[in-house]
Amino acid sequence: MTKRELANSLSKRVKCSKACAATCLNTILDEITKSLAKGKSVALTGFGTFQVAKRKARVGRNPRTGAKMKIPAKKVAKFKVGKKLKKAVK
Repeated sequence: MTKRELANSLSKRVKCSKACAATCLNTILDEITKSLAKGKSVALTGFGTFQVAKRKARVGRNPRTGAKMKIPAKKVAKFKVGKKLKKAVK
Protein backbone atom coordinates (compact mmCIF):
# COMPACT_ATOMS: atom_id res chain seq x y z
CA MET A 1 0.00 0.00 0.00
CA THR A 2 1.36 3.40 -0.94
CA LYS A 3 1.00 6.67 0.94
CA ARG A 4 -1.61 7.83 -1.60
CA GLU A 5 -3.63 4.63 -1.21
CA LEU A 6 -3.50 4.97 2.56
CA ALA A 7 -4.77 8.56 2.36
CA ASN A 8 -7.60 7.49 0.02
CA SER A 9 -8.62 4.72 2.41
CA LEU A 10 -8.50 7.17 5.32
CA SER A 11 -10.71 9.66 3.45
CA LYS A 12 -13.35 6.97 2.81
CA ARG A 13 -13.41 5.75 6.42
CA VAL A 14 -13.50 9.22 7.99
CA LYS A 15 -15.73 10.63 5.23
CA CYS A 16 -13.59 13.66 4.47
CA SER A 17 -11.89 14.91 1.32
CA LYS A 18 -8.79 13.22 -0.05
CA ALA A 19 -6.84 16.45 0.48
CA CYS A 20 -7.86 16.57 4.15
CA ALA A 21 -6.90 12.92 4.67
CA ALA A 22 -3.53 13.46 2.94
CA THR A 23 -2.87 16.49 5.16
CA CYS A 24 -3.70 14.48 8.30
CA LEU A 25 -1.47 11.61 7.22
CA ASN A 26 1.43 13.96 6.40
CA THR A 27 1.01 15.70 9.77
CA ILE A 28 1.16 12.39 11.64
CA LEU A 29 4.28 11.32 9.76
CA ASP A 30 5.91 14.74 10.35
CA GLU A 31 5.25 14.51 14.09
CA ILE A 32 6.74 11.00 14.26
CA THR A 33 9.79 12.27 12.34
CA LYS A 34 10.22 15.29 14.64
CA SER A 35 10.03 13.12 17.76
CA LEU A 36 12.61 10.68 16.41
CA ALA A 37 14.89 13.56 15.39
CA LYS A 38 14.80 14.75 19.01
CA GLY A 39 15.72 11.22 20.18
CA LYS A 40 12.28 10.45 21.62
CA SER A 41 10.36 7.25 20.93
CA VAL A 42 6.79 7.16 19.60
CA ALA A 43 4.51 4.43 20.99
CA LEU A 44 1.26 3.58 19.20
CA THR A 45 -0.44 1.12 21.54
CA GLY A 46 -1.22 -2.16 19.82
CA PHE A 47 0.55 -1.12 16.61
CA GLY A 48 4.16 -0.66 17.66
CA THR A 49 6.93 1.67 18.78
CA PHE A 50 9.28 3.79 16.71
CA GLN A 51 12.67 4.25 18.42
CA VAL A 52 16.09 5.73 17.74
CA ALA A 53 18.97 3.27 18.06
CA LYS A 54 22.72 3.91 18.00
CA ARG A 55 24.97 1.84 15.77
CA LYS A 56 28.61 1.55 16.70
CA ALA A 57 31.43 2.33 14.32
CA ARG A 58 32.73 -0.75 12.54
CA VAL A 59 35.02 -1.99 9.82
CA GLY A 60 33.41 -3.12 6.58
CA ARG A 61 34.56 -4.18 3.13
CA ASN A 62 34.08 -2.52 -0.22
CA PRO A 63 32.19 -5.14 -2.26
CA ARG A 64 33.96 -4.21 -5.51
CA THR A 65 37.56 -4.05 -4.34
CA GLY A 66 37.44 -6.02 -1.10
CA ALA A 67 39.36 -3.20 0.60
CA LYS A 68 38.63 -2.56 4.28
CA MET A 69 36.83 0.68 5.09
CA LYS A 70 35.71 2.35 8.27
CA ILE A 71 31.94 2.76 8.71
CA PRO A 72 31.20 5.58 11.18
CA ALA A 73 28.79 5.36 14.12
CA LYS A 74 25.29 6.65 13.43
CA LYS A 75 21.72 6.78 14.70
CA VAL A 76 18.99 4.82 12.92
CA ALA A 77 15.21 4.57 13.25
CA LYS A 78 13.84 1.22 14.40
CA PHE A 79 10.32 -0.14 14.68
CA LYS A 80 9.21 -2.69 17.26
CA VAL A 81 5.93 -4.44 16.40
CA GLY A 82 3.06 -4.29 18.91
CA LYS A 83 1.05 -7.29 20.10
CA LYS A 84 -2.13 -6.57 18.10
CA LEU A 85 -0.23 -6.06 14.84
CA LYS A 86 1.86 -9.18 15.43
CA LYS A 87 -1.28 -11.19 16.09
CA ALA A 88 -3.06 -9.79 13.00
CA VAL A 89 -0.16 -10.70 10.71
CA LYS A 90 0.05 -14.30 11.98
